[in-house]
Amino acid sequence: MSAAHDLLHDYQHVISDLTLVTGSKGVFDVVVDDELLYSKKSTGRHANAGEVLELFRDRYAQGVEVYER
Repeated sequence: MSAAHDLLHDYQHVISDLTLVTGSKGVFDVVVDDELLYSKKSTGRHANAGEVLELFRDRYAQGVEVYER
C-alpha cells in the first residue's frame, strides 16, 4: 500500500502506530487521531500517488523533518 509506505518512509520517527483496516466495497479511508484525512467515498476516487502523504504533511507534519536514513 503506497500511502502507508510513504507515511512510514518519511515519518517513521514520529508515527508510533499505523494500522490498515480493510473495508467492504472498496472503502479507502485514512484516519489520523480519530480525524478523517482522506476518504475515497467523499472524493469518488482512490487517492493519487503521494496525495495522502501531502495531506498528512499539510495537516500534521508542518515543521517536522523527514526521516533521514
